Amino acid sequence: MFRKQKSLQWSPTTKLLISTVLLVIGGTLLVRFSEVIPPFIVACILAFVISPIVRRIERWLKIKRVWATLIVYIVLLGIASLVPILVVPVLVDQFVNLNVNIQEIIHTVEDFLAKEITLGGISIDLSSIFDQFAGSLQNLIEPYLGQTLGIAFEVIGSAVWAVFILVISFYLVKDGNQFWKWLEGLVPPMYREDYIRLRGEIYLIWSSFFRGQLILAFIVTIIFIIVGFIIGIPYAIAMAVFAGLMEFIPSIGHAIWIFVASLLVFFVGSTWLPLQNWLVMVILIGLHLIFEQIDLNYLIPRIIGRRVHLHPLVVILGIIVGAVLAGVLGVVLAAPSISSIRVIGRYVYARLFDLDPYPIEEDEVEESKNDELE
Repeated sequence: MFRKQKSLQWSPTTKLLISTVLLVIGGTLLVRFSEVIPPFIVACILAFVISPIVRRIERWLKIKRVWATLIVYIVLLGIASLVPILVVPVLVDQFVNLNVNIQEIIHTVEDFLAKEITLGGISIDLSSIFDQFAGSLQNLIEPYLGQTLGIAFEVIGSAVWAVFILVISFYLVKDGNQFWKWLEGLVPPMYREDYIRLRGEIYLIWSSFFRGQLILAFIVTIIFIIVGFIIGIPYAIAMAVFAGLMEFIPSIGHAIWIFVASLLVFFVGSTWLPLQNWLVMVILIGLHLIFEQIDLNYLIPRIIGRRVHLHPLVVILGIIVGAVLAGVLGVVLAAPSISSIRVIGRYVYARLFDLDPYPIEEDEVEESKNDELE
């Protein structure tokens, strides 16, 4: 009989060396395959949204998860095949015409400002100020937002990336339970309980954000379609879809929409109300202020919850940093990312100063553990 010898433990120097090598290899792979990251993130988001639907069908029909996943994806593909036929032509036509009108409005503003104003013997060239402001804004946005928008359209328009997203998301949904168990097994036993708690709280943040934002965007789109037709907003459907998309940009999304809509109504006017353009714009701003209060005080707390609630200044700074680092995806994912960093930062701070790292209630922890991908 051979006695099992105790294996030698790595020295701190060896651990540091191996960790450094792994980090370098991982960073190199991320840079080398950076084009895969955006569609992979889209696949993760799709799987995150679809997983609860699959879980409900699995329990309702009492079938295996793989069959429930297949049913959901077949329905999803059927809907996706109908959207280009029924919806896309109308939206594309409205957005193209809307873009043309926005360009005409910008030229109108430029013509209006293309003259000097004399105040107290001092001449002010408004056109040069506008050109400098527009040029600075364009130089700030184009390197990040423009490039990433191009990548986003390429990802959506490419059949190869579309298949990649569907296949990756399918396996993430189907084998989600095995993936979480495998990931949990990698965590050392002494830190496993901390990992489960942190994972549960972060999961609640992202689930509240994505599923809540999709529902909120749909509700806002419907509301704005109705209001748009009532007061005669030009290109009402396109502007309503634009409003729904702006719900994914907390704090500043409303400001962007009302700025564009006000310009459009002021220069184009209502499609049917016999009122002056400025009066229609005032009505629109007043209705939007009322909606904003309903959205902030009723819709968002009840649909998304307060787990992703952040101070507007923090959200704005996060959006700027996200746009610089990841473009459009960085803007959309800024709020849940900051909330997740806040949870992890609170945990690290508590461990450093021997405080309680789990201020959430015990029932919330159990709920998060049961609500995760199964």
